[in-house]
Amino acid sequence: MKCMYCGAELGAVAYCPNCGCDVTVQRQAVVLSGLYYNQGLEKAQVRDLSGAIDMLNRSLKFNKGNIDARNLLGLVYFETGEVVAALSEWVISKNLQPEENMASDYIANLQKDANRLDLINQTIKKYNIALQNCRSDNEDVAMIQLKKILQQNPKLIKGYHLLALLYIRQEEFEKARRLLKKAIRIDKTNTTTLRFLREVDEQTGTTTTLEPHFRLFGRRGKTEEAVPRTEEAELPTPAETLAARPVSYRPVGIRGTLASIVIGIVIGAAAIWFLFIPARTQRLNEEANEKIAKYSADIAVYSTQNQSLTAQLANQQDTVDNANTNIDNANAKASTYEDLLNAVQAMNNNQRTAAATYLIDVNQNLLSADSQQIYDSVYRELQEELLEVLIADGAEAFVGKDFATAIQRFEAAREIDGANYTILLYLAHSYRLNGDQASCDEVIAVISETFPHSMRSVNAEKYLSTSDTYEPAPDEDTEIKETVALIEEYSGITPEAGDTSNEDAAAADNTAAEDAEADDAEADNADEDGADEENTDAG
Repeated sequence: MKCMYCGAELGAVAYCPNCGCDVTVQRQAVVLSGLYYNQGLEKAQVRDLSGAIDMLNRSLKFNKGNIDARNLLGLVYFETGEVVAALSEWVISKNLQPEENMASDYIANLQKDANRLDLINQTIKKYNIALQNCRSDNEDVAMIQLKKILQQNPKLIKGYHLLALLYIRQEEFEKARRLLKKAIRIDKTNTTTLRFLREVDEQTGTTTTLEPHFRLFGRRGKTEEAVPRTEEAELPTPAETLAARPVSYRPVGIRGTLASIVIGIVIGAAAIWFLFIPARTQRLNEEANEKIAKYSADIAVYSTQNQSLTAQLANQQDTVDNANTNIDNANAKASTYEDLLNAVQAMNNNQRTAAATYLIDVNQNLLSADSQQIYDSVYRELQEELLEVLIADGAEAFVGKDFATAIQRFEAAREIDGANYTILLYLAHSYRLNGDQASCDEVIAVISETFPHSMRSVNAEKYLSTSDTYEPAPDEDTEIKETVALIEEYSGITPEAGDTSNEDAAAADNTAAEDAEADDAEADNADEDGADEENTDAG
């Protein structure tokens, strides 16, 4: 024994020869540890495993370095089916004393048989699954699993307890009693086993006999002493027996013999039918129920796996969606920079219209600060070309009924030239035909402010939501044709031309106004002539 303070070897004295500390309490603890170890060993020898576990744990509390107590505790755990707890104790024992330790042999023997170790691990996993099934009210599945577990690991006391508890819950007390008897043979003083047996006894009104029965001449029963024969009791002689029994004889014919045979066959068939057929039917029903329960368990397992795989698939789909989004953003950014580069190269090559075409497709939100500066410089340089391309693309989209693209193009052109009648009128009608009357009214209001007291504003105001003079066309194609013709008439520019002239439009407005004044003057002159004629007639 070593000193708990300095680790020096202790002698027979009550103090440490190295540090001088009093080691009386340490010696008493070692003695108590050995005492509890001896009690635990005695209980283990009579299969009082619960008591042995209690005594050995007490022994280790007083002296955790008691290698014998720890190894024996691992053996007791292993005997009750607690393989994990047994391995834990043996590993601790091996770490405390690496040399000349039986725990090393225990661990090596267990690891040497890989199949057995894997079987034990599988039984522990299945026991946990069965416990989960019990908590989720899948008792039939749990009972089937527990039966398989006890076939593979017949020493697992927890398995006996759980299966017996399920039988008690289903009021199958005799099956529970048989299981608990098997558990009591492994551990005679297990409190859980005894408590369950007492519950079974209370429910059935029958006391469970734990002592083994003796057999006498092939029958179960208590051992009884044979009754000796007395000399006074004399058996009758054969002659007396024959004399006491009257002799009778009746001849039996062929019909009687045949009738006896037929009656015997009928009785035998009836016995077979009433004795063997119900048992066979019951066995087939039990097998069918077991298969149904097995299939139900498999379906539950597959359903759980399916849910897990579905969740994994959803997570992977989210990852794929995020990756696709990042790829789309990267492609859009690359396309934007490519369009900007093409626009710069086309402008350097004096291809201004092509440069404007490229510049339209550039997304400014994806540009960096330096790239934005380049875009601004090219944008200022290509104002006229951009306006032409935007008007041409917008008019083409308008004719092709792509009103969303037309709105996008004309809004961009409006940022360059906000007083262009063609742009404003195309934009207003694009909003109107796209179903956005409110935006159409806003653009028409801008036309009225920009071109007040003109035929342009009068013509545009007919399409306001508050106007009563507008008569819609019978179909959309006719509506588009009439709108394009109207725009051509009042702007003086065709959609293909791609150019506008506010001066020509203003001249057209002045001409229209002069024509209107001339018409008014002619009307006034006609009225005066009519009045003179009336006066002449009257004179």
